[in-house]
Amino acid sequence: MIQRFLPFVVVALAALLGGWFLQEGVRRDRGVFIEQRLFEEVVDRIADQYVDEVPREEVYRAAVEGLLDELGDPHSSLIEARDYEDFRIRTQGDYGGVGLEVVERDDRVTVVGLIPGTPGARSGIRPGDWFVAVEDESAEGLDVDGVVDRLRGPAGEPVRVRMGRAGVEQPVEFTLQREVIRIRSVPFTELLPGDVGYVPLQIFRSTSTDEVRAAVDSLVSEGASRLVLDLRGNPGGLLEEGIGVTQLFLGADRTVVETRGRGMGQSESYGTEAQAEFPRIPIAVLVDGSSASASEIVAGALQDHDRALVVGMSTYGKGSVQTLFPLSAGNVLRLTTALWYTPVGRSIDRELAEGTSVLNDGAIGVDGGWVARPDTAGRPEFRSMGGRVLRGGGGIVPDELVQTDTLTTLEAQAVRTLFRQGGSYTQALFDFAVEFQGERPDLDEEFELRPSDLERFRGRLEAAGIDITPQVFDDARRFIETQLEREIALQAFGDAAVFRRVWRDDRVLVRALEQLETARATRDLLTRPNAA
Repeated sequence: MIQRFLPFVVVALAALLGGWFLQEGVRRDRGVFIEQRLFEEVVDRIADQYVDEVPREEVYRAAVEGLLDELGDPHSSLIEARDYEDFRIRTQGDYGGVGLEVVERDDRVTVVGLIPGTPGARSGIRPGDWFVAVEDESAEGLDVDGVVDRLRGPAGEPVRVRMGRAGVEQPVEFTLQREVIRIRSVPFTELLPGDVGYVPLQIFRSTSTDEVRAAVDSLVSEGASRLVLDLRGNPGGLLEEGIGVTQLFLGADRTVVETRGRGMGQSESYGTEAQAEFPRIPIAVLVDGSSASASEIVAGALQDHDRALVVGMSTYGKGSVQTLFPLSAGNVLRLTTALWYTPVGRSIDRELAEGTSVLNDGAIGVDGGWVARPDTAGRPEFRSMGGRVLRGGGGIVPDELVQTDTLTTLEAQAVRTLFRQGGSYTQALFDFAVEFQGERPDLDEEFELRPSDLERFRGRLEAAGIDITPQVFDDARRFIETQLEREIALQAFGDAAVFRRVWRDDRVLVRALEQLETARATRDLLTRPNAA
């Protein structure tokens, strides 16, 4: 009976409390007292005289949940004492994870980033996928903490998930083996033609500033005179590391990011304190729809201060600050208390229309990822510190919008058939790659796949029970060949080898290199007519 009653309480008391807390123009003296008294009277009547017996504590809890729901903010929630303590124990003990970065979008817990080298990155799950179930428990109604809590567990134990995917009718099932997640922020570096140093920064953790500093120092010693900082797919992380990385390239006493909120201490300005260690090297920063949070802070600050050319696609738009407030009985309130703003006042937080997603509203890339459509129309204009026109409206809009290569309609239809196979297809890729390198002890990074290799892989798919016709396989051949080459290179030689095989086909990187080719200083990048 309580279950039958609670939805009514959530709706009724959410409306009551929502009106009480959120309405404008209510006089604080007499008005608040009247509304508070009204609330107590409603609770008393329900607890004492409702047709079904309802414990008074359930009424109050439903009212709290209704109020939080009325805020319409997916990042604000009540963390009950038992859940918070369990979370604390898990994160401090010998527990593992799967390496997925998730946020809440459109009432779904959605993947926005895959930490390289983790079970999540190897699984076949992709940015834009959303959780339908974890271990046969429906994810409907779970917030980010609820999903993350279920994904974490002892290292070595499996966890099964069902994921929704745009363009795929039925949820796709994956089994991930939990691991203790230990990652590097900068997995490798590369000196590219034209004396351009390439630094992929994949996450902001406690060592990120030190790793970027060491990477740039090493590249400069090898002869690099220009730099590409790749933040694509970087889901963010520690704010102080975002500021630290920015400080490597900006001078002292420069604003990096501001927070704006109503509460005491919620409106703050964060800036650089020391002199830049690399003040003059020309920089191109690469971003995409999966660049979020601290990635957007770095890209936005360097762009606002005219310190870097930003190239790629608009970023995710995760620009809100959550604060944990201890409550009675060990409960914790996670509440959005402020929004992030770039130095010239652009809000990083992006508000999307209901039912839309920056990650799913687009085409399928050749690498299988989602490629969002350009969205510059109607965005407000701002001016950089040097007077350049910048676009606001949430996320960071690049100076140069460059879309990665996408599949044709026919190819995309075939690839969606592969997507439906979930972890079976990914496992087949991994097994074939291991077998392929094992059969060739003299394999080098310049290997090529023969038509017979692709046919053998098709046979492996059939043997694994994957339902794919010869026609579908042929339509998806370009995608499959790309994935096979990457997986073999990864298993045989590592991340750097994969990059060396594919970078010439990377439209965003190639465009950045074209812009850097003749740039002796940052101003040379920013004054060209084809920079927005």
